[in-house]
Amino acid sequence: MTVQIWTYILVGITFALYIGIAIGSRAGSTKEFYVAGGGVSPLANGMATAADWMSAASFISMAGLISFMGYDGSVYLMGWTGGYVLLALLLAPYLRKFGKFTVPDFIGERYYSKTARIVAVLCALLVSFTYVAGQMRGVGVVFSRFLEVDINTGVIIGMLIVLFYAVLGGMKGITYTQVAQYCVLIFAFMVPAIFISFQMTGNPIPQLGFGGTGADGVALLDKLNGLSQELGFAEYTQGTKSRWDVFAITVALMVGTAGLPHVIVRFFTVKRVKDARKSAGLALLFIAILYTAAPAVAVFARTNLINTVSNQPYADMPQWFSNWEKTGLLKFEDKNNDGLIQYVADKNVNELTVDRDIMVLANPEIANLPAWVIALVAAGGLAAALSTAAGLLLVISSSVSHDLFKNVFYPDISEKQELVAARLAAVGAVCVAGYFGINPPGFVAAVVALAFGLAAASFFPAIILGIFYKKMNKEGAISGMIVGISLMVFYMLKFKFGIFDGGKAAVAGLQTQWWFGISPEGFGSIAMLVNFTVSLIVNRFTAEPPQEVQEIVENIRIPSGAGAATH
Repeated sequence: MTVQIWTYILVGITFALYIGIAIGSRAGSTKEFYVAGGGVSPLANGMATAADWMSAASFISMAGLISFMGYDGSVYLMGWTGGYVLLALLLAPYLRKFGKFTVPDFIGERYYSKTARIVAVLCALLVSFTYVAGQMRGVGVVFSRFLEVDINTGVIIGMLIVLFYAVLGGMKGITYTQVAQYCVLIFAFMVPAIFISFQMTGNPIPQLGFGGTGADGVALLDKLNGLSQELGFAEYTQGTKSRWDVFAITVALMVGTAGLPHVIVRFFTVKRVKDARKSAGLALLFIAILYTAAPAVAVFARTNLINTVSNQPYADMPQWFSNWEKTGLLKFEDKNNDGLIQYVADKNVNELTVDRDIMVLANPEIANLPAWVIALVAAGGLAAALSTAAGLLLVISSSVSHDLFKNVFYPDISEKQELVAARLAAVGAVCVAGYFGINPPGFVAAVVALAFGLAAASFFPAIILGIFYKKMNKEGAISGMIVGISLMVFYMLKFKFGIFDGGKAAVAGLQTQWWFGISPEGFGSIAMLVNFTVSLIVNRFTAEPPQEVQEIVENIRIPSGAGAATH
């Protein structure tokens, strides 16, 4: 059977599974819609959290980024995995003990202020919409190649699928759908990785094959370094970013992770604080399977790409090359009319343009793996993108219905009316997400990295100070969030999109103007420090929070059943 037929079969089966789960676990109450009734087991929640966490950026784009950036791409591995550890150990148990549905709910109650809640909602919406833009872009990329439709049509199909099970099932439906999606995406990522690792190094374990040798006896990384240098690129294992920028990006991704509302809400879906800790540990284990394999997949993909296309006749290119050309994500321009593909670092000579987001998806085709493996990767990419998109849409929905409608504007609405509002908000959110998927601001991982910067700049200081500093007041938290996210948005618009410097055409020349030499992806760390500083200064000159709020903060930091220390 052809790749397309296999794709229709596997994607059809997985989509039918997701829809069936959504129908069987539809939400009948706001608690089920927001936090799945609070009765999810640690194992199921760990798998759902891993699927929620491993978005299209992890599955589709991260290995592609590493394959092009080499050593510099390791910042995404360090930041995203380290951030999850930070979230699991430092925040998750305390937020679960506080017992609120959403991050804006926590901030609104902890800082005893509707204004704080509204600011948190606006921050959550900005973070979530930025993040979901990357997911919908990933859905469009997969559909455009494997179902042979244009990217816009692919985004619309993905919107309809997510809309169905997010609106019908809420968090209850999304949780059990994400369990299935984790199984699909991890299987889809590892099977081709195992195939290619064995093919290239004789070792079926990608994490070990990555450091192994090829049939010619040359270490794989040494071979890739040599190939890269021959083409004028930097050595694959040699970093080009400044250490300061690497540090800033890693910190921004770490603390951004700890402030992501769609990941934090997962810890409200279990029964007890102990279960939140267990599910966090299990999720880290499930995430590590993919994250430890991603560098290997990047090396395999980059090596195979160079060997297949560099200085080869365009007329002899295999079918996968023309398939990806049709999507517009792979382009060849014969500048010297010799019929050979010149793939080199020199932009004036280079004739091949490769979108980073296609590397993981095209890798099995480049390696000439069986059609069912190629189709399996398509199903896995869709599972990764849709699982995270669903979680983000629920955050958007609950922020609007629960945090704005119920707790600010219409406190007397019934539970049934709140549930209707939540579903209507989800519909609106899907439409906006679809627009961003059709008009994305960049490739998947870059867009997602900006979302982490926004989360770092806004939520992380407010949450940390809210848990560990009982005298932190509403004036400080509100001021810090507003200044932090405003600074991050300004920096993004100025240096990522060139809004204040003559438009997008000027972006390429803006790198020399970065403040402190820090890229937009890493500036969230600076904006976070500004947030902390403003919060603490304003707190110093304003009134302490009420005594009952301070007692709540004391209580959430004391383990259940713990007594006072004795001599």
